[in-house]
Amino acid sequence: MTETEGEKKPARVVVADDQTVVREGIVMLLGLLPGVEVVGSAGDGEEAVRLVGELAPDVVLMDLRMPRCDGVEATRRIRAQYPGTQVVVLTTYADDESLFPALHAGARGYLTKDAGGDEIVRAVESVLSGDAGLSPSVQRRLLERLSEPRPEPKPASAEAPDGLTARETEVLVLIAEGLSNQEIARKLHVSTATVKTHINNLFAKTGLRDRAQAVRYAYGKGLVRPRAE
Repeated sequence: MTETEGEKKPARVVVADDQTVVREGIVMLLGLLPGVEVVGSAGDGEEAVRLVGELAPDVVLMDLRMPRCDGVEATRRIRAQYPGTQVVVLTTYADDESLFPALHAGARGYLTKDAGGDEIVRAVESVLSGDAGLSPSVQRRLLERLSEPRPEPKPASAEAPDGLTARETEVLVLIAEGLSNQEIARKLHVSTATVKTHINNLFAKTGLRDRAQAVRYAYGKGLVRPRAE
C-alpha cells in the first residue's frame, strides 16, 4: 500500500523559541494535533540550525527574536545548508521589520503566536506542498506593501559617482535618509560589520569624513531628493 493509499506520514517538526514556557506549550499543542510529529525543540537559532542538521525535519517553527542567533539568520542558514527543510515563522511580531527580512531569508510561512493549532497545521501542510503558509493579517500586509507606490528610479548617471559600487551607493542613500548602521543592516539583510565596511569604502572613495558630509554629498549628487511639503 502506498502512502497516498494509506495514512499520510506526519510532518516532522522542530520548534525553536527562546522562552521555555512558550516553547513547551507549542510542543504540547502540536502533540495533540494530527498530521504533525515534533521531533525536537531549540532554545535559540544556533541550536535550531544544529538540530536541523541532525534530525532533518520537514519544517521548523521559528521564533524571530532569540539570543546567539536570531530567527532570520537561522532561517537563512537552514535554507542555505538544508534546503529540504522549510521554515514557518511563529512570532509575536507582525511589523515590517520582522516580516520582510524573514521572508527574504527564505521563510515560506509566517504566523503570529495567536494562531490556533489548526492554523499552524495548515501552514505546515501548505509549505510542504509548495505553497505559502501565511496568516490572513500577513497576507493583507503583503498586498498593502505591493500596492504602495514605488520611488521613481534615479537617473543612471547619478547612480554611482566617484566609482562607488551599487551597494555602496545604496548604503549612502540610506545614511542620507537617516538610518543607523543597525537599521541599514536589517534593511539590506547583512551584518552591521558589512555595513561598516561599505561605509569605510565609500568614505575613502569620496573623501567624506562623517555622516553629515555624507548626507550633503548624497543630496548634492542627486541620489536623494528633498521630500515635497
